[in-house]
Order: sequence, then C-alpha cells, then structure tokens
Amino acid sequence: MTTLDCRGMLCPLPVIKLAQAFPDLAIGDTITVLADDPAAATDIPAWCRMRAQELVSADDNQYVVRRLS
Repeated sequence: MTTLDCRGMLCPLPVIKLAQAFPDLAIGDTITVLADDPAAATDIPAWCRMRAQELVSADDNQYVVRRLS
C-alpha cells in the first residue's frame, strides 16, 4: 500500500497529487491519501466517481482509494 501525505495542502492539490500518483499503481492496489483540507472530503470521493475508482474508506482525514482500471 502506498501513502500520499497531502496534509497542509489546500484544494485542489490533494486531488492533483492523487491523480499524479495513480498511474504508478497496479490494478487492485490501494493508495492512502492523508489530507486535512476540508475540501478533500468532497473532492476525493468525487474524483473516484468521475474516474470509476473505488473509495474504500474515508475517515479522520485519511482516504483509501483502490485502483480498479
């Protein structure tokens, strides 16, 4: 599992960093995004829906995303 520390970054940087790291993941792998920007609670799930990827969990400023394709 990969961890991406985006704490202290403001919107849209956490989603941009997630998108940049995603191609390095194998299908089925997960990435944990640590993001304390309140907008991440909306942005990361929306990014997952738009990109057809799985949001495994989202709590306490920690978002786990699984690559599906």
